[in-house]
Amino acid sequence: MTIQRQNLGISPIVLVSGCSSGIGLCVVHGLREQGWRVFATARKESDVINLAEQGFESLRLDVSDSSSIAECVAEVLSRTDGRIDALFNNAGFGVPGAVEDLSREAMRNQFETNVFGAIELSNAVLPTMRQQGYGTLLFNSSVLGFAAMPYRGAYNASKFALEGFVDTLRQELCGSQIHACLIEPGPIESCFRSNAAQQFLRWIQLEHSFHAKSYALMQQRLAVVGAAAPFTLPALAVLKVVVAALEAKRPKPRYRVTTPTKIFWYLKRILPTRCLDWILLTASGDEPGASYGRKRK
Repeated sequence: MTIQRQNLGISPIVLVSGCSSGIGLCVVHGLREQGWRVFATARKESDVINLAEQGFESLRLDVSDSSSIAECVAEVLSRTDGRIDALFNNAGFGVPGAVEDLSREAMRNQFETNVFGAIELSNAVLPTMRQQGYGTLLFNSSVLGFAAMPYRGAYNASKFALEGFVDTLRQELCGSQIHACLIEPGPIESCFRSNAAQQFLRWIQLEHSFHAKSYALMQQRLAVVGAAAPFTLPALAVLKVVVAALEAKRPKPRYRVTTPTKIFWYLKRILPTRCLDWILLTASGDEPGASYGRKRK
């Protein structure tokens, strides 16, 4: 689709959510260089202005707000004569904290963006893709969409849920030329940790928590500038698979990015659950794996 349109002198059109920094910002720059007409979006007006100053067609989009989704998609379609070739659902964040410390409001806040927003935005562009007979829907998931780690319960659950939706959507699109694909990054250089630290302070009451000691370790990790985990890759690694998915005649259902994602995908299929739990506890950096199964004093 991409190569054919470029050969005809027609730029393919992509809408990307969450472009203020990190993966989203890298992807919109990369796709523009590849010849795409990019609609770059962000939740904050200041970030929308910043994107416009970088030469993008930029729009405000808050995926936790149904009105914002409808207005953004309508504006894109009005500028493109009703055409959209691809959507990259990238907007997302993490709410750290032990499951027993998560309020219903905190969990709802997590799901509004990571799950409900991505699905509603996809549903908003699907009628256009159905009418034109083709399209690609990309969803930025995570290694934590299939391999859970402690103190990431809300984020784990949101990505597990997203993957369930996308697997179902892919089946329902069978026989069409519309493709739904999951991108599953492991550690990527971005503002994710600093944003997660803010979410932690907003939602978790740590003073009387049973997990206070582990939270101290977690906060140290979130405060690290640069690569806090082994095998961390730049956002260009995600751009590479986004381009591969968009240019493929038949995209893969899943694109795994970084060594940890590929390893845990394999281990999940061969190891007993408790053995995998121990490895994930150790890899998390927040809870000493050696203490797994022991009671705290």
